[in-house]
Amino acid sequence: MRMSVRLNLPREVDSVPAVRRLLRCALSTLQVDGQAGADLEIALTEACANVVKHATGADAFEVRLDVGEDRCSIDVVDGGQGFEPGATPAPVPAASEHGRGLFLIRALAENVRMQSSPRTGSLIHFEKSFA
Repeated sequence: MRMSVRLNLPREVDSVPAVRRLLRCALSTLQVDGQAGADLEIALTEACANVVKHATGADAFEVRLDVGEDRCSIDVVDGGQGFEPGATPAPVPAASEHGRGLFLIRALAENVRMQSSPRTGSLIHFEKSFA
């Protein structure tokens, strides 16, 4: 079985838990391992929270979920101002709870790709294989 979902969401805080619940439901339906599911939920939450906080100029964003029995692929796309993926510094331990989103996504997911162009938006893609 495979589930593919494309969501167009308003760029607001309430969109983050809504998309997280949808992912949780899909993972539960496919009986995905709890730890892999938790990792994906955190990574998706961080990607969406980054859009809400940083995608200046975008009114909405898109989330594409493709969940199968052996892996999950997620794209988070916005039309905001963009960012420089290589210029995001590693978080400073215990200094703040902010600035850890991209670091967490890279740590919890596989095949992480980030594309961004000034004034045209950003794409964060990540995947997770299931045991």
